[in-house]
Amino acid sequence: MISQLDLYQQVILEHNRKPKNYQELDSATHQAEGYNPLCGDHFKVYLEIDAEHLIHKVTFTGSGCAISKASASLMTDALKGKTIAQAKDLFTEFLRLLKGELDPASKELHLLGKLKIFSGIWQYPSRIKCAGLCWHAMQGALESSSEKVSTEG
Repeated sequence: MISQLDLYQQVILEHNRKPKNYQELDSATHQAEGYNPLCGDHFKVYLEIDAEHLIHKVTFTGSGCAISKASASLMTDALKGKTIAQAKDLFTEFLRLLKGELDPASKELHLLGKLKIFSGIWQYPSRIKCAGLCWHAMQGALESSSEKVSTEG
């Protein structure tokens, strides 16, 4: 039987090796950069959002550790087809997950889908910023921020 830790490692390594939606998006209506000055992770997130506030495409580019790249890859899949409001809710719940603030039996955890693989990361505080970096960049893009989003601040 595969343990939660083994599954976590497999998912992280797979998304690091073959990240989904890793490319620039010429049709992006929103974009922002995320940067972690402590470790050097640096990503740019691109969103294509229509007039009804529906996210049609999400991509990213950049470089970083396996956790930050895997988180960005999983994020792009999780956000496709969501409204801006749903994306903001997912951002909030994912950050709560990273910080260990969600009860394992909570409804929100089930709404996170594949993202719940990060549920134990709160035990490694230095990794919370890695997993959250692309999410902060996405939030910055939604707020039409033209500045870099940093994990420090």
